[in-house]
Amino acid sequence: MEKLVSHADDHEGTRRDFLYYATAGAGTVAAGAAVWPLVNQMNPSLDVQALSSIRVDVEGLEPGTQLTVKWLGKPVFIRRRTEEEIAAARDVDLATLPDNDSRNDNLGAAADAADENRTLDEAGEWLVQIGVCTHLGCVPLGDAGDFGGWFCPCHGSHYDTSGRIRKGPAPENLWVPLARFEDETTILLG
Repeated sequence: MEKLVSHADDHEGTRRDFLYYATAGAGTVAAGAAVWPLVNQMNPSLDVQALSSIRVDVEGLEPGTQLTVKWLGKPVFIRRRTEEEIAAARDVDLATLPDNDSRNDNLGAAADAADENRTLDEAGEWLVQIGVCTHLGCVPLGDAGDFGGWFCPCHGSHYDTSGRIRKGPAPENLWVPLARFEDETTILLG
């Protein structure tokens, strides 16, 4: 015998389907509401976001001097170089460098360690770099070392006037962070 499907059975199936979908939807919303605080707590806090970019006034920085600022918990060296420092940095044979990568976050990965690829301006007067030795994370001293740039007294790494490693155990050049001139006297880091 054939079972006759009544109009009432159609409605019963529709109500059951509705209950399944409503329950699944409510469960999805509840799971999302429970998981969102866990995901959101992994975002950086407001104080960290506020420090992700800073403006540095360099108006009073004379040629041959350096300013050190703290950015994202690291020292950043901002140096206004003299003509002699620029000439010494540009007169280096790149084949003699232990690290031939510019390590400049402002350029592509293929940029070599030429002085022009490490400075903030075309003239080469402004050099901005993370002030952390790439060997073990010490802070190098400025205007020191065998090449007139930076010297890390902890393990003897010598950097030239462009922040490139020249001698010692450090494997890489000092890193150049994202930076640009916002106006004639203000550098924006980050």
